[in-house]
Amino acid sequence: MTSRAGSATIYAAGLVQGIALVTFPAASTIFTGRGYYDLSASQYGLMFAPQVITAITASLAGAGLIWPGLIRRIREKTIYLAGLAADLASMAFLITSWAVSHDHALAYGLLLVATACLGAGFGLTVPSLNTLAAAFHPAAVDTAILVLNALLGLGTALAPAFVAAFVGIGFWIGLPILVAVLLAGLIAVSLRQPLDPAAGGQRATRRAVPGPPHRVPSGIPSGFWIFAAFAVLYGFCETMNGNWSGLDVTSLGVKPATASLALTGFWALVTAGRVLVALVQRWIPSRACYHGLPLLLAAAFVFIAVLPRNAPATATVAFCLAGLGCSALLPLTISFGQEKLAGSQPLVAGGVIAFYQAGYGIAAFGVGPLTSTGISLHAIFGFSAAVAVVMAGLSLLVARGRPSPASVHPRPARVAERIES
Repeated sequence: MTSRAGSATIYAAGLVQGIALVTFPAASTIFTGRGYYDLSASQYGLMFAPQVITAITASLAGAGLIWPGLIRRIREKTIYLAGLAADLASMAFLITSWAVSHDHALAYGLLLVATACLGAGFGLTVPSLNTLAAAFHPAAVDTAILVLNALLGLGTALAPAFVAAFVGIGFWIGLPILVAVLLAGLIAVSLRQPLDPAAGGQRATRRAVPGPPHRVPSGIPSGFWIFAAFAVLYGFCETMNGNWSGLDVTSLGVKPATASLALTGFWALVTAGRVLVALVQRWIPSRACYHGLPLLLAAAFVFIAVLPRNAPATATVAFCLAGLGCSALLPLTISFGQEKLAGSQPLVAGGVIAFYQAGYGIAAFGVGPLTSTGISLHAIFGFSAAVAVVMAGLSLLVARGRPSPASVHPRPARVAERIES
């Protein structure tokens, strides 16, 4: 197998991982709809708790912050395949849950297991994809990471579009079936490839090349916590849009299939915004974008809070603005952190993602109980504008005294490592 074939496999895995990641939020109206799972808002939100726990654990392990000795002995390909297998298990449990949906308790239990598997898949696969993409393109690492993240983003935008298409033909379960088939195909292809950028088909292990050794920081630097706080707030804001947009738009009288367009628009603009900021940073410093995007996001939240009824086009525009507001904030936070805390890059990469997942959890399963007390989703979106304003203030502290990062999308924490015999 050629290096080009291995690189293409990694990029394809990025696209499929993006689709898998958004499969559950994209089907929000299925999980809460009568005649489907008929979950309450609280049950729907709590469904993502296992995903948050396993994603945080896998992200920290992948960064070498827990079980460092074990992780360093495992091949990057093995971690990548384990992530894909966890994603495949997630889709299998989701499909099975639909087959037994007449038994509410059993179906819900299977959904919890499914999201737990998806969290593990995300936490294992995404860091490995970044490391492998960089290793396959050592002379153009920044471009390789940008392309990979664009494909991941394209996958997140495709998931709600696929849900809308499958719901339109009365076969929503077609999405997890499609994702399962794609994941099984990727695993089969990947098993046949060495996925070794440096050495043909030889046995690959993880070993550091000359340069600063990869080691776990002995302590958490005090400067890290401002990045962690920003990541929590960002995770909350992104998840408000990513997990609750469908239910918010359908509550305004829009059909579920049409409401999916709002979520598609959100993820499409998250991806497009990241690519755009990377392309224009020569003329518009990414630091300026970092300060301005939270304010755009705050305005989008206010727009969402006052959306009129039966206005799907207006709702889609509002969530597109929210996507643009979110776009480059997370990767730039990691980039700023890795440059400011240069001696703690694994901590920054793994820690920021872990705290982002904590923010995800707050929005994913914290909003449901609020709605059960009578607070509307529109009001919660309006409150989220204040969270975005606080993020704008924190951005001044995150980027204080720092030039714009050299790259919008941060390099993997172990970019100095390569795969070789």
